[in-house]
Amino acid sequence: MDIRRRNNVHITGRADAPVLLLAHGFGCDQNMWRLVVPALAERYRVVLFDYVGSGGSDLSAWSEERYASLHGYAADVVDVCEELDLRQAVFVGHSVSAMAGVLAAQAAPERIGALVMVTPSPCYIDDEGYRGGFSTADIDELLDSLEANYLGWSSAMAPVIMGNPDRPELGRELTNSFCATDPDIARVFARTTFLSDSREDLKSVSVPTLVLECEQDAIAPREVGAYVHAAIPSSRLVTLAATGHCPQLSAPEATAEAILGFLESRQ
Repeated sequence: MDIRRRNNVHITGRADAPVLLLAHGFGCDQNMWRLVVPALAERYRVVLFDYVGSGGSDLSAWSEERYASLHGYAADVVDVCEELDLRQAVFVGHSVSAMAGVLAAQAAPERIGALVMVTPSPCYIDDEGYRGGFSTADIDELLDSLEANYLGWSSAMAPVIMGNPDRPELGRELTNSFCATDPDIARVFARTTFLSDSREDLKSVSVPTLVLECEQDAIAPREVGAYVHAAIPSSRLVTLAATGHCPQLSAPEATAEAILGFLESRQ
């Protein structure tokens, strides 16, 4: 199988530099990174890809069985790493992709040398001693609404996820991204995302890790960032002066600066 075609792989930046592998979240594709890529590519080799079922990926390669688990998305990450023979790459994962990166590092530790988690959440549902931001009833309602009318759900939820109501063009961009995703594929990805619980997997992380959170985030509240930071002894927590769940779009300069600062501190 042609992994580069399957996952719509694109490479930019310095050919002789360390590698950053950028992974998008639910309902998105690699285009979501376009505002931070120029700054990163000045100093690093940047690899972009789409998960199967998203963006410009080969939709014929998608299967519900594989992508009904975060391990399926982690397998895409490992496949791309193996195809490009990446070693000790820095994995930059947005939202649920941060946890896919944790699983990929478990599966192929020689491939992932550091993690950058952008607005991560290991579990979206509140639990005893843990605030994920949603009750079980909240998530059930969210998934029921999505499955009943995906386009309507996208139009309502994307601006909430993006935040920044004073910049409606950002919400429209995320809405368009959601609406461009096949509804059947989106339903599976949504269930995989919002019903996942990767809290135990955080204990396996031994590589240097940056946790990026926003001051206000309707999807991953500040308590989640604190939890992830506490669960990974080698992590650094940075709170961006930004709102919403997608700082790579709403605050690209600050996001790129935080990532570059973390990378340079490791050299």
